[in-house]
Amino acid sequence: MSLDENLTAQQRAWGSTMKGHRTGGVETAHADSSAIVGPGPGLSRERREELDAEMLRSGATLSSGAGNRAIEEAPDSTRTSFERDRDRILHATAFRRLAGKTQVFVFPDDHQRTRLTHALEVAQVARSISRALGLNVPLTEAIALGHDCGHGPGGHSSEDALAPFLDEGFDHAVWGADITLVPLNLCVETLDGIRNHSWSRPAPSTPEGEVVSWADRIAYVCHDFEDAVNAGVVRTDELPESVRESCGSSRRTQLAAFIGSMIDATNETGLVGMNAVTAEALAAFRGFNYERIYLRPESQQQAQMVVEVLRGLVDYLTENPERLPVRLFDQQIDREQAVARAAVAWVAGMTDRYAFTFAKEWLGMDRSVLPRGVDV
Repeated sequence: MSLDENLTAQQRAWGSTMKGHRTGGVETAHADSSAIVGPGPGLSRERREELDAEMLRSGATLSSGAGNRAIEEAPDSTRTSFERDRDRILHATAFRRLAGKTQVFVFPDDHQRTRLTHALEVAQVARSISRALGLNVPLTEAIALGHDCGHGPGGHSSEDALAPFLDEGFDHAVWGADITLVPLNLCVETLDGIRNHSWSRPAPSTPEGEVVSWADRIAYVCHDFEDAVNAGVVRTDELPESVRESCGSSRRTQLAAFIGSMIDATNETGLVGMNAVTAEALAAFRGFNYERIYLRPESQQQAQMVVEVLRGLVDYLTENPERLPVRLFDQQIDREQAVARAAVAWVAGMTDRYAFTFAKEWLGMDRSVLPRGVDV
């Protein structure tokens, strides 16, 4: 019996597409492909850089050549420097791991946000604002997609957990730009936006970075509330009346209100920001989320468990450094410091599942004491 006889009709159909279809000397994907584009060389990187200079708003960040990078590179033949940054982040291990990291709920259920879906939603909001304002969209996207790559497992609790092991503390924004994403050799403007996207940090040096700072807050305030409603933690009618009057009760109307307010305010003043009335609604919305979602007793218990797990893992690894990947060691500092930083780097890079699996294996933690939803 031949292999083909064991295949289903669907498998045969899929296997039959090993090659495309020859049409006029060109391979096309479909037998009936008919999409035609006009003649010409398309838009080279150099031409698109010229168009940016002509079309983008005054003050927008312009891409040029290979970009300003720590290690000099040759320019790409087709992509601008910030498009290359965006693509590198999309293909980075640190970005993929965001799919397994907490946004609000540890080890989220199927329909709850993860750090990855959060980053994608931030990019969508930031892109909408940046394009309408005439800013550099690829730079905006690169910052947005990379802004949380320095996050540890378990959400913001990981910062409290890992800070004591480092002299400078642990800030996911700084860690992401200065440690996690360094191997990608990103442009300084991209790293600056990532490093300074948190409102407690100095302002980003570019308007695109400022847009992402706002987009991050807009996105998480709206989608964290939606997730909490779907999880039964809060009800839509509990949202303060001032918030509902300003931006409505659905994510769609809320995003539209906040994005529209930013576009109008920035166009009117030249400053990247939001009008006062809508900004007050956003602040009230965030305050509601803090009180009813982030700081509720169950969330606090979850945070305490995350701190216990992550600190336990770092302590264990500093006592058993042979388990640490050699690639994480900084050979320029003393051995004790190198071990501590390598332990923090490895734990910070873990997904929720990976961290809690090792909490059970290395620390002997019982599954019953781990946060609900963690299936280890």
